[in-house]
Amino acid sequence: MNISDSGNAVCHVVAMPFPGRGHINPMLSFCKILTSQKPNNLLITFVLTEEWLTFIGADPKPESIRFATIPNVIPPEREKAGDFPGFYEAVMTKMEAPFEKLLDQLELPVDVIVGDVELRWPVNVGNRRNVPVAAFWTMSASFYSMLHHLDVFSRKHHLTVDKLDEQAENIPGISSFHIEDVQTVLCKNDHQVLQLALGCISKVPKANYLLLTTVQELEAETIDSLKSIFPFPIYPIGPSIPYLDIEEKNPANTDHSQDYIKWLDSQPSESVLYISLGSFLSVSNAQMDEIVEALNNSGIRYLYVARGETSRLKDKCGDKGMVIPWCDQLKVLSHSSIGGFWSHCGWNSTLETVFAGVPILTFPLFLDQVPNSTQIVDEWKNGWKVEIQSKLESDVILAKEDIEELVKRFMDLENQEGKKIRDRARELKVMFRKAIGKGGSSDRNLDAFISDISS
Repeated sequence: MNISDSGNAVCHVVAMPFPGRGHINPMLSFCKILTSQKPNNLLITFVLTEEWLTFIGADPKPESIRFATIPNVIPPEREKAGDFPGFYEAVMTKMEAPFEKLLDQLELPVDVIVGDVELRWPVNVGNRRNVPVAAFWTMSASFYSMLHHLDVFSRKHHLTVDKLDEQAENIPGISSFHIEDVQTVLCKNDHQVLQLALGCISKVPKANYLLLTTVQELEAETIDSLKSIFPFPIYPIGPSIPYLDIEEKNPANTDHSQDYIKWLDSQPSESVLYISLGSFLSVSNAQMDEIVEALNNSGIRYLYVARGETSRLKDKCGDKGMVIPWCDQLKVLSHSSIGGFWSHCGWNSTLETVFAGVPILTFPLFLDQVPNSTQIVDEWKNGWKVEIQSKLESDVILAKEDIEELVKRFMDLENQEGKKIRDRARELKVMFRKAIGKGGSSDRNLDAFISDISS
């Protein structure tokens, strides 16, 4: 504990995210929410690579959050998708030493390290230095539980990832409901990446806390089961999304000068399908073309985030569609004209969609997106799944006729099945608002965590 100039006791938190947008965003959102609870009693040093500071260094943040950097000791972001296993391994082997060097240079003693589980090394650093570590998990509690049970089983039976698939039905702790997802995760993903991920999971039992970006009521059974396994506090503190920006209603956050917001303002209520298939691995160009053609033929309104393919697809989009390279996703999802989200089911996107009360068309591409889709469709019942065909051509997994029929049905506000998922999406939205409201489950968990690290 440190004492500030004004005489307040200040807890110094060092936050170390995995260097990727799907990890930095939720950890930064969490830090902002944390400091909003106790603005005068927390100081957060948020650690980035020099490359990532150039991406987000100018973004607004509270005074109690300071950025610090380590050198670019890992491959640059633009090379990540080309060799993700190599990138993943570099993150786990190259960043630890410069992070420790940075800790030695910080003026204030460190009270707690919040470290992304997928870095693997923060728990070791904290244990060596006698600094408590909160392991920060940026995916669902259910996926964490799945990997935990896979790790325990593989260690007990001395099995590598490539041998686990045959054993999926025999792994204790994994329900029959999730066996198919486990098999998909084990078969469809790079085994080196999965092996490294299990290595990260194996470090968590030596942490002091586990922070989950989910909401207790959304995954209650799984979270309660995890609480019975681990001897330390597990705090669901989600949703770790930038909802403070939406709530604050300051002029910068309700900026209607952006073209896409202006365009949404001019559309009827719940009439627009929002489409974004992730910031990392996405679909082929041929598949994107099929999707846009199907959307044009369907006659529905749509907003498509196509990243690097925007200029190419803009020419193909009809009079009811808009193609953009990027958007403020939570702001878009919270707009009254949005009636549905066709999503890859990354966890942050899933949380934002539930928060906004929007139904989901699930289109999982890899890793945790597959079980996330199952939760949406079968457990929470706030979405439908886009059924993938066996490959039609080399790069196409969805036929435009099927897409056209599906999106028409999904966006039809009179469709009875559609009404059910819309009603359910609204119920989940209320659940999230209660959780982050005063005295809600996430609000209480944030307070408990602050109390723990400040004592």
